[in-house]
Amino acid sequence: MDYETLNDLYFHELKDLYSAEKQILRALPKVTKHVSSPALRDSLEQHREETRVQQERLEQIFERHGKSSRGEKCKGTEGILEEAEDWIMQEAHPEVMDAGIIAMMQRVEHYEIAGYGCARTYAGLLGLQEDEALLNATLHEEAEADKKLTHLAERINQTAKMPEHAHAH
Repeated sequence: MDYETLNDLYFHELKDLYSAEKQILRALPKVTKHVSSPALRDSLEQHREETRVQQERLEQIFERHGKSSRGEKCKGTEGILEEAEDWIMQEAHPEVMDAGIIAMMQRVEHYEIAGYGCARTYAGLLGLQEDEALLNATLHEEAEADKKLTHLAERINQTAKMPEHAHAH
């Protein structure tokens, strides 16, 4: 049995998150190319920089414990990002495209929030305060990114509702 302790599960979760961050870093530039809203583009570019830092935090944790970050590919993130890549290949009005991109990126954020929440809890239960603090910082950033996307969606979705009228004003 590979998973006998919470510690085993903890490092499994961290490897999954590390794989997710790597996949997100690769996908964000492709997705951002299809964005028309400058505010959404800025938000995605800022989150790309945050993602780099989040990946580095995970690397710090692996190094501190003498563990490898290598593991299975995060299939959850892979599936969500495949859906995002399918979406950006569609023919859509720019505001509708942006609304769909926001929906895809919020799926990514929610997946990460769930994963980082679990990992932070495990770190706390295992008495790994430094890890817990790093994971909590990332969890906070993921929640903030989700909030920003929600605020953007409130405006963009309204415009996407009737895009032919969006440019008449």
